[in-house]
Amino acid sequence: MTSHFLLGIDTGGTYTDAVLFHETDGVIAKAKSLTTRHDLAVGIAGAVDAVIAEAGVPVSAIGLVSLSTTLATNALVEGQGGRAGLIMIGFGPDDMKRDGLAEALGSDPVLFVPGGHNVHGNENPLDLAALEEALPELAKSVSSFAVAGYFAVRNPAHEIKVRDCIREISHLPVTCSHELSSKLGGPRRALTTLLNARLVSMIDRLVGACEGFLAARGIAAPMMVVRGDGALISAAEAKLRPIETILSGPAASLVGARHLTGLDDAVVSDIGGTTTDVAVMDAGRPRLDADGAVVGGYRTMVEAVAMRTYGLGGDSEVKINDRGLVVSFELGPRRLLPLSLAAHAHGPAVLDVLEQQLRASHLTRNAGRFALRTGLPDHLASGLTAPEQALFDRIGPVPVALDKLLTMTSQKATLDRLVARGLVHLSGLTPSDAMHVLGRQNQWNAEAARLGLALAMRLKDGSGRPIATSVEDLAQKIVDRLTRQSAEVILAACLAEDGVADLDPARSIPIDRALRRVPGIARFAVSLDRPLVGLGASAPVYYPAIATMLTTESAIPADADVANAVGAVVGQVRASATVVVTMPEDGIYILSGSGENLRFIDENKSFADARTRAIEAAMTRARLSGAVDLVVAVDEQVDAPEVEGNRKLIEARFIATASGRPRIAAD
Repeated sequence: MTSHFLLGIDTGGTYTDAVLFHETDGVIAKAKSLTTRHDLAVGIAGAVDAVIAEAGVPVSAIGLVSLSTTLATNALVEGQGGRAGLIMIGFGPDDMKRDGLAEALGSDPVLFVPGGHNVHGNENPLDLAALEEALPELAKSVSSFAVAGYFAVRNPAHEIKVRDCIREISHLPVTCSHELSSKLGGPRRALTTLLNARLVSMIDRLVGACEGFLAARGIAAPMMVVRGDGALISAAEAKLRPIETILSGPAASLVGARHLTGLDDAVVSDIGGTTTDVAVMDAGRPRLDADGAVVGGYRTMVEAVAMRTYGLGGDSEVKINDRGLVVSFELGPRRLLPLSLAAHAHGPAVLDVLEQQLRASHLTRNAGRFALRTGLPDHLASGLTAPEQALFDRIGPVPVALDKLLTMTSQKATLDRLVARGLVHLSGLTPSDAMHVLGRQNQWNAEAARLGLALAMRLKDGSGRPIATSVEDLAQKIVDRLTRQSAEVILAACLAEDGVADLDPARSIPIDRALRRVPGIARFAVSLDRPLVGLGASAPVYYPAIATMLTTESAIPADADVANAVGAVVGQVRASATVVVTMPEDGIYILSGSGENLRFIDENKSFADARTRAIEAAMTRARLSGAVDLVVAVDEQVDAPEVEGNRKLIEARFIATASGRPRIAAD
C-alpha cells in the first residue's frame, strides 16, 4: 500500500477540495476549485487535475479514490431536495403527525395503501389498486419515491411488492425503509426514507460526475464514499442509500482532524460556506449519536457522528432588520451566492446593477440581491405550479436583479419555493464579501463586495443614524457577528453534549456577559475543558478569536482547509447487519432480518442461526463496499424479563459489525 497514492475529494457547497495522500508521507499535494453545481465534474476536475499536476505522479499510481461531501447535509439544512412521493403501507393519516413527518413532507404527495405486517412479521392483506390507479399521474410530479411499510423491518415483502410496482409503471428511483434501518418506529423510518428519496438525484449526480471524470482521466481505482459515521462505503452503495452520506463531510473532517492534530480529546468545529459543524472527540474517536443524526431539524434513523450542524458559514445570508439596528444582525441559516463570487463569474451583469442601485435616490427593498438558476437538469423541475413555472422561466444562468424580477409581493414566496427546490440560487451580501473588503480573502471580486456593503450602509438605525461609519466598519461588524455567533453555536453543541440542551447561549444574559468579558460584582466566565480544533479555509481567521472567547486553546492544523479530503482517505470500511428473534407465543421463535423470516421451536437454535446470519450479512455488505482483511464483532441484546416466575423473551437482537481497510488497486 505504501507504493500507492490515495486521492481524497470533498465536494462542499462552495468549494471542491482534493488531496493526494501517501500512507507514509502524508499530504503530498492539495488544491481547491469552485463547486460547479450545474456540472459537478467541472469542479472535481479543477481540483484533482491541480493536485496531480502539483505532485507530478502518473494516474496509474493512484490506488484508491475516496469522496466526502456536504451536499446532502446542506440540502437538508436549507430545506432543499427533489420532490418525492411518499407511499405509506398500513399507516393512516394520524401517523403523519409523529416525528415531524408531516412537516418534512410539506407539499409533496402522500398515498396510503392498505397492507403492512405485525410485530412478528404476519401480514395484513396488501391492496395495490389505489397505487396502480394513481401512479401514472403521480409520477409526472415527482423525481423519486419513498416507500414505508408498517413493521417492514419484521417483513419487507409488501415494501418490495410496492417498489416493483412503482418501478414498472414509473421507472423512477424508489427507496424502501427496510433498506435504511432495522429499527422500529414507523413514522421516523418513513421520514428517513423520504429524505433519502429527495437526495437520490443529488448524490447520483455527484457520484456519476466523479466516476465520469475518473474514467476520462484513466484513473482505474476503486471509489469509496464517506458515510455519516466516518466509515467508507462503495460508490454503488452510496447511490442506493444517499441518506447515509448526510454528515459525510463533517464525519470526514473529524477523521481528518484526529489524523492531522493527533489530539485524542477535542471540540472540533468545521466552518464552511453553508454550515458550521461541531462535534466532540473522546479518546481519539468521535462520539456517535445513538438515536440517529439530526440534520435540518429532523431526527433521522441514520447512525452518524454526534455532529450538530448549524446554518452558519462564510456564505451565510446577512440579515439586517427593517430599521437597520446593528444589534439585530443575524447570519444564516440560508446560504447566498456571495456578491463577490457572482461578479467573479458574471462580471458586468452584477457590477453594473450594483452601481446603478447605489446611484438611485431611494434604496429598494431588494437592492443588492440577485437570482440565477443552479443549472439542475430540467426533469428535476417537475411538479412546479403555474406561478412557479412562470417565475422560473424568467430566471436564467446569468444573475437577474430581484428588484427587476419580482413585480408583486406574492412572488417573494414563489421565489423562496424555487430556492427550496434547489432550482435557483439567491445572491447577496455575506461574510465572505466582508472578508474581501477587509483584505482577508482575495479570490473573488472585491469591488462587488464593496458595492454591496455600500448599499447596506444606506440603511439607518432606530435613531436615523448610519449603521456603520464606513464600508470597512460595516465589514468588521459582520465578521465580529460571525465570530460571536460561532462561539454561541459551539457552546450550544457542548452544552447539549453535557445534557443541557434547553439553555440557548444566544439568549442567556450570563453567557452573553461571560463571552463579552463584562466586568461587575458578579462575574461570569465560560470555558471548554479541551482544545478547540478549527477546520475550514477560513479557520485561521476566525477560530483564534473564538477560542479566546471560549477560554480555551485553538488548534488549527496546517491542512485545516482540506481536512475533509484527508479524512476521506484515511478511513476504514464498516458495515453492520441486525437480525432479530421474537417469541409470538410460548415455544415459538421467529427470526427476521437480512433474509426471509424463519420459524423455530428451539431458542438456542434460533439464537445460533440469528448470530450466524448477522455475521454473514455484515461480511457480505462490507465486501460489497470494497473491504478486505475483515474483522467481525457481534453485539447481542436480549430482552427477556421474568414474568410470574417464567422467563419471557420479548426480543433478542444480534448486531454484527464487519470492518476492514478499503481495497486498493494493487489488491
